Amino acid sequence: MYTKKAIHASEINKVSMGTKILRIVMTIIGALIFAVGLELFLVPNTVMDGGIVGISIILSHLTGIPTGVFIFVINIPFIYIGYKQIGKTFAFMSLLGITILSVATVVMHHIQPFTSDLLLATVFGGILLGVGVGLVIRYGGCLDGTEVMAILSNKKLPFSVGEIILIINLAIFAIAGFVFTWEQAMYSVIAYFIASKVIDIVVLGMEESKSVYIISEEIEEIGQAIMARLGRGVTYLHGEGAYTGNNKKVIFCIITRLEESKMKEIVRTIDTQAFLAIGNISEVKGGRFKKKAIH
Repeated sequence: MYTKKAIHASEINKVSMGTKILRIVMTIIGALIFAVGLELFLVPNTVMDGGIVGISIILSHLTGIPTGVFIFVINIPFIYIGYKQIGKTFAFMSLLGITILSVATVVMHHIQPFTSDLLLATVFGGILLGVGVGLVIRYGGCLDGTEVMAILSNKKLPFSVGEIILIINLAIFAIAGFVFTWEQAMYSVIAYFIASKVIDIVVLGMEESKSVYIISEEIEEIGQAIMARLGRGVTYLHGEGAYTGNNKKVIFCIITRLEESKMKEIVRTIDTQAFLAIGNISEVKGGRFKKKAIH
């Protein structure tokens, strides 16, 4: 007979196993979507991605060796570094995704591309790359060691991770201009930009959440209005003005980006002098974020 503790541990293991399976499945799907965008849209039209994938495309063009071989070989050192710096789950999911991507690109290389129109290939290829990378990142891995390299370089260089990745990719696109044509390089930049925006949507979700802080002399009325008109719960925090030393109540709540305009209207209607700060949040879990019905 199970004790309560044993039952609880069993339930945790079941959830954990389900999560692991979901991660593996979504990583495989993400890698396959990425491969489709790469081999059936971008590569046949000599449009490329940034990072290690971009380097692999250039090397493949110069040597005739399949792109997938370079993707796998060049990424191996970064997977090892990721294992040491980030953890074994990240390393495993990345290795799985990169292996699937490498094999899929080799297989798909001989399939007829979906379009030879350069603009269509750039747009749809960029979208598919973004969806693929976004899924893999969302479930704990990566398909390109550039991010790992940027994180490590960030400790030694006076640049942010994003700035380092941008510098690396600009250098790769400049090389692509000499290897292919400058027109292809410019289309590659467009594909990269589209992919980066789609990654944000996939990783953060369509309903990006926002945190809201409000300081006002009419704090109670504003709090009641938010609950009544937006259906959102609010939390009252206690603060102290550094300049005046006065105690103040502060409203904290979470809304979606679609509710931002309504929130500003509520605050402005009640107190035009209120302090309102709104920031982006990538993920919300727990609590009572679910919207209440407004009667």
